[in-house]
Amino acid sequence: MAKKITKKLKLVIPAGKATPAPPVGPALGQAGINIGDFTKKFNDATKAMGSDLVPVVITAYDDRTYDFVLKTPPASNLILKAMGKEKGSGKPNSVKIGTLSKADARKIAEKKLPDLNAIDLDAATRIIEGTARSMGVDVK
Repeated sequence: MAKKITKKLKLVIPAGKATPAPPVGPALGQAGINIGDFTKKFNDATKAMGSDLVPVVITAYDDRTYDFVLKTPPASNLILKAMGKEKGSGKPNSVKIGTLSKADARKIAEKKLPDLNAIDLDAATRIIEGTARSMGVDVK
């Protein structure tokens, strides 16, 4: 018989930098997850990802065990990293922060493809281009 799921958590944590401090610790504690065990496993699994933000989906079961699934970094973070910028534009339609090449958008789409709701790489690339435009980035 399958274990009963008690809670599902979705957190975004910097790769290799999970700590028991807020916001990670309290969220895990409320779900009945061993905080130290999770932070060690998460940090070991993500230490090769550099400084990316990593979304993680944690499933807690009634016997106090858990599973976690790592997702790809958010598209906006990958776009900003590719451009070397800190943040997007506050007024994306009038103030542009730079230009992203179609080749860079395609590379980001290849990385994000497993987590995107897209049939093929072309559709995924269009999703990434739309995200870039909403951040004040021109795609050429």
